Amino acid sequence: MKPKRDVTIYDIARKLELSSATVSRGLQDHPAINKNTRKRIQEAARELGYRHNNFASNLRKQKTNTIGVMVHELNSNFITSVLSGIEKITAEAGYDLIIAHSSESYTKEAANALNLFHKRVDGLIASLAFDTTSLEHFKPYEEKGIPVIFFDRVEEQGDSTKVIIDNYAAGYQATKHLIDQGCERIVLVTANLQRNVYAQRHRGYEHALRDSNIPYSKNLVLIKDLSEQCGVEAAMQILSMKPRPDGAFITNDFSAAVCMQTLKEHGINIPKDIAVVGFNNDAISKLVEPRLTTVDYPGVNVGEIAARNLVNHLKGISDIKTTSTIIVNSELIIRKSSLKSEAK
Repeated sequence: MKPKRDVTIYDIARKLELSSATVSRGLQDHPAINKNTRKRIQEAARELGYRHNNFASNLRKQKTNTIGVMVHELNSNFITSVLSGIEKITAEAGYDLIIAHSSESYTKEAANALNLFHKRVDGLIASLAFDTTSLEHFKPYEEKGIPVIFFDRVEEQGDSTKVIIDNYAAGYQATKHLIDQGCERIVLVTANLQRNVYAQRHRGYEHALRDSNIPYSKNLVLIKDLSEQCGVEAAMQILSMKPRPDGAFITNDFSAAVCMQTLKEHGINIPKDIAVVGFNNDAISKLVEPRLTTVDYPGVNVGEIAARNLVNHLKGISDIKTTSTIIVNSELIIRKSSLKSEAK
């Protein structure tokens, strides 16, 4: 069966014996068209099943009212909260979203960037994959004057606009808290140190140890993918260490929760035997026992700030090129998993 063709403004014009220009204006509720005529046009459009072609209309105006969002994964409470913040601001401003994810692959990220470019997005909000080392695939956006804002996973050396937290300060604060609880052998479980977020948290960890005259050991830095399996592997490595660590800073709450559970299954008391700090303030941090001390990374705020800056740029209210880095506040939330002093 042949698909039914789309109804056009010319079909409405023929039915009502009006010009196509009058029908077009009437459908847009233009005040120049008589109120009764507008009503007739809109009723005829409903009757015939007319659908406005936003895409064609916007192309004529050289814009599509769509914003591309590129994330490194979708199975993440943090990313979900960022997307929630982006959607809130863009919906209020009348923009649709096209969301793509790289599955932590530079190759897929580059393909997504090209795909969104060809879909003619008005702007782009992006967080980089683990193995992305170059921003070459964003060059077409720059050449066409299409604004791009990066968040969380960014290239710090570039002059692009970035929305991040102070990962160095967060790493320092988390580690210093463990030191203040009497921990002297602190393991860091983190991800690829080529990525800014993990490199800076690692730097904060290292400097907090140094400032407290605790020697830094590469053997206590476990580079993982921060998955569920990572939590199990980290726990097993901790159990095999001699002497065993008395503190753990794990830069992802889900991995931290799995690690804690695995340690408990092997007879380790938390926080008495090992104090644990996570990162992100995901929902799971309040569900595990003991409740997990964590760094609050306000994803909704990050999403809202990135989207608001992009929308304001597109509307000509501000220029993102005048702002290189926007720092969003984070906070250490102390719960029982790290309170070694109270567990004595």
